[in-house]
Amino acid sequence: MSDFSHLDKSGKAVMVDVSEKTITRREATARAMVILPPEVVSAFDGDDISTKKGSVFQTARLAGMMAVKKTSDLIPLCHPLPINGCGIDITRADHDTLWIDCTVRVDGKTGVEMEALTGASVAALTIYDMCKALSHEIVISQIQLMHKTGGKRDFDRT
Repeated sequence: MSDFSHLDKSGKAVMVDVSEKTITRREATARAMVILPPEVVSAFDGDDISTKKGSVFQTARLAGMMAVKKTSDLIPLCHPLPINGCGIDITRADHDTLWIDCTVRVDGKTGVEMEALTGASVAALTIYDMCKALSHEIVISQIQLMHKTGGKRDFDRT
């Protein structure tokens, strides 16, 4: 019926059977962009924002890493994976724009694109949550896969 990997021939949702695949090193990096209004930009102290709840960026990194580990609980047809490593970098692209890059690694039979996308998304949502008292004009956008290796084919958004 379809070329979608998560649908069988009759169109029913299925979890992809990876039992015959070999274990390989897989890595994926996803990025989310967060655009901050002036009220939030003015709250920066160096390379971070401090609140009564603590460091915004450190909290966002932790939330993103926790989300990576819970991706299969959130996305119905994702396989639970033993994550080898996860890192989240938050950088200022310019004075009002942040890039959140989440890189996930696994030795497994399926990729980690969804884990990287989930980690970047939840880190961005955490920044929103911790800064919304200053402004609701925060914009989260351009959540996208940047790079992946392993599996059927590699991908690099350049």
